[in-house]
Amino acid sequence: MCSDFHRAESGTQLLARLEGRSSLKEIEPYLFADEDSSVHGDILEFHGPEGTGKTEMLYHLTARCVLPKSEGGLEVEVLFIDTDYRFDMLRLVTILERRLSGGSGGSEDAVKRCLGRLFVVSCGSSTHLLLTLHSLESTVCGHPSLCLLILDSLSAFYWIDRANGGESVNSQESALKKCSQFLEKLAHEYRLVVFATTQSLMQKASAWTEGPSSAEADYRPYLCKAWQRVVKHRLFFSRPEDLKTSNRFSLVSHNLKSNSFKKHVFIIGESGIEFC
Repeated sequence: MCSDFHRAESGTQLLARLEGRSSLKEIEPYLFADEDSSVHGDILEFHGPEGTGKTEMLYHLTARCVLPKSEGGLEVEVLFIDTDYRFDMLRLVTILERRLSGGSGGSEDAVKRCLGRLFVVSCGSSTHLLLTLHSLESTVCGHPSLCLLILDSLSAFYWIDRANGGESVNSQESALKKCSQFLEKLAHEYRLVVFATTQSLMQKASAWTEGPSSAEADYRPYLCKAWQRVVKHRLFFSRPEDLKTSNRFSLVSHNLKSNSFKKHVFIIGESGIEFC
């Protein structure tokens, strides 16, 4: 019976691959159209201080995925794991309403159909996150149209894990290491794109506005090496110090595979992210 289960699971995995899940280029061409390598199964890190637009960018990407093709979306499913208990459903609904039917709001049923493509899960600890990832594999396996896995944020339990782990670094990083390895497994085997946010520690929100080189120079990795190894693309978010009263933000995109940098500027409005 066990072998029959594994055969069935392998068949579903194969089907998921053959279905052709959406790639990074399709999820957001403005950011990833220049990618020169396979972008299925990639893991990307959104890094920056609080208040620099990371979560808002996640809502933007979620909306692009769940919106119907007739409205410029991909009409695919998204799995959103919320570790900060800050997921703002009302904000996402507002973005969807603004983008449906050219900003006329669309019908309530249209919004519900979009939200029907979204799975939201909350976690309260790194151990809870690890168990959740394992339990969600069957969901990923059974939903070939699920293309994007979002984790906001991966660094939420950093200080708690440090306190609970005592003097042993291995104990402090044990759960996150296993989470990183399992995220890599999900991304690779099911061709998912994974976005995870991380909070910068003791870093000014405007530290990366000078240019791509300063973004890399100022970056101080503090999460476990297992996570650093699986990340293929890192986006540094910032907000200019002299524009704190505006809604203008910037990000520096660093493709770790090609070691290329690209800077983008965006604003946050009622309808979400707009690139400048």
